[in-house]
Amino acid sequence: MSTPLKIPKMQKSEYDSLIRDNVVSRIAFTGKDYPYIAPFLYVFDEKNIYFLSTRYGKKMELFTQNPAVSVEIEHVAPDMSAYKFVTLQGKLSEVTDEETKRAIKTRFVSLIADKKISVNSLYALGHSPSESPENIVGEERTMVWKLVNVHNIVALKNA
Repeated sequence: MSTPLKIPKMQKSEYDSLIRDNVVSRIAFTGKDYPYIAPFLYVFDEKNIYFLSTRYGKKMELFTQNPAVSVEIEHVAPDMSAYKFVTLQGKLSEVTDEETKRAIKTRFVSLIADKKISVNSLYALGHSPSESPENIVGEERTMVWKLVNVHNIVALKNA
């Protein structure tokens, strides 16, 4: 029997670049019988990852019960010729400082403009596509989460 080839690990600079270059993550919450996974836009400030969440839904119930999560960010070529991903295990913490929340929400508005993200993405943030993305900053329809207490990072690539 031959030994399976292991997928190469990425260095910190490589997975930081992966996080920096992407905008969508998946967060796995601890569910009662099964994990619950949902996609989230995020921003990265070279040290921390922040997410916007609506204040309703299954994710809120699970976050309240247990803030421990796994966050996955990936880049996959359409033909799978190249792929890389990073999974970070930690906890979500609500950002409550008003100045920090406003700054992070402003970064999300910039992200939507800079990456030319469809206004249809506003549905996921509790806003209508007919609204200005700037409404995210001044309103409390969303909450800001920060990934904290990261204790395990798995970052792999095929090339």
